[in-house]
Amino acid sequence: MSDRKLRLGAFIMATGHHIAAWRHPGSQIDSGVNIDHYIEVAKLAERGLFDQVFVADSPGVANRGDDESFSRYGRSSYFEPVTLWSALSAVTKHIGFVATASTTYEDPFLLARKFASLDHLSKGRAAWNVVTTGSDQVHGNFGLDAHPDPEVRYERAREFIDVAKGLWDSFEDDAFVRDPKSGVYLDPSKLHAVNHHGKHFKVSGPLNLERPPQGYPVIVQAGSSEPGRELAAATAEAIFTAWTSLAEAQAFYRDVKGRLAKYGRRPDQLLILPGISPVVGRTEAEAQAKWAELQGLIHPSVGLGALAPFWPGEDLRRWNLDAPPPYYPEKPAGSNSRHHVVIELARRERFTVRQLYEYLAGARGHWVVVGTPGKIADEIQSWFENEAADGFNVMPPVLPASLHDFVELVVPELQRRGLFRTAYEGTTLRENLGLDRPQNQFTLARQAKAA
Repeated sequence: MSDRKLRLGAFIMATGHHIAAWRHPGSQIDSGVNIDHYIEVAKLAERGLFDQVFVADSPGVANRGDDESFSRYGRSSYFEPVTLWSALSAVTKHIGFVATASTTYEDPFLLARKFASLDHLSKGRAAWNVVTTGSDQVHGNFGLDAHPDPEVRYERAREFIDVAKGLWDSFEDDAFVRDPKSGVYLDPSKLHAVNHHGKHFKVSGPLNLERPPQGYPVIVQAGSSEPGRELAAATAEAIFTAWTSLAEAQAFYRDVKGRLAKYGRRPDQLLILPGISPVVGRTEAEAQAKWAELQGLIHPSVGLGALAPFWPGEDLRRWNLDAPPPYYPEKPAGSNSRHHVVIELARRERFTVRQLYEYLAGARGHWVVVGTPGKIADEIQSWFENEAADGFNVMPPVLPASLHDFVELVVPELQRRGLFRTAYEGTTLRENLGLDRPQNQFTLARQAKAA
């Protein structure tokens, strides 16, 4: 057997990923602003030896259509992620923290300082999920008249990441002498201003915080569009993605890994982690009953609200719930890679509108697997061993109940098969993910000049 090990992250969506999770007795109904809930979930994921926990984030309230559907939508209030992870880093020891932050609506200096601080506070367990923000409901919060075009957003993202890395390198690793006897605290020759003058940013630096324990927080990307794939190949160390079939996942895996060489990178320097939403039962009947219970909690207006982003501009209330949805010959304006996944899923499975929103209710187009621990482990093993995934972003339908089921029932089965760790390998997130610690660019330049 290969010495390659499965990577697991817990993708936390407040009460859970199922759209009706907040109504389920296994959820914490006020979890979006309940720190005790997040402490419980983080400790549970750490007990399951997960690599990291992750929260998605958008700097605005999601648009869920009309007032009827919005009034039943349970994800309208939640913590800012870096603040949340800073609190949780004090009550955990091993698990990493992936915080989402937007390159479109954040400032490079402030972001670099926040994530460097999180990496120090957590002793090397921080990761940045780089997003360009797809929502068109955000720009007004930042004084803009319109949401920037995708091409501009991705161009800005590349430059933003370069600036952030330069700021994290402001101090070389051995810049701080801290010698009370000599009275020397730091070596000024090892402090560097980035002095960046680019198309989108002008940043002098240096950062007023020493280099993070990991060098850089782990860089994560969560897009599967063409510009998203290219951004990931150039800059990311892990990519979160969504596929519902082995063949599609394999094609994506080959495509993204195949782009790395032109950036001087090895395939093992980018981990591909598709989403999986497992509904676990000790028997198949129990798993199916859990799924049916959740599906029974979906109000039709909420279900149609979940479809609205994939059919922009449509009045979905006029649709026949028991007929197929309309299929576009091409992607509508403003759509993204997730639109392709959803439309192809509906075509492949011949879903009606109701069946499609019931499927999406579980994880918004990610892979939903309902079954016994053995069945779920079989599926995970198949994707892992057939080059469709390096691991998975586990998306519990209900929190904390579904994560508890996965940790107690599926993780031991993966360990029994030799696929998953039985103890953490290191103290930092990079060490546990098997990722290199990046060298300081100013140190490398000085060494090259000396040589």
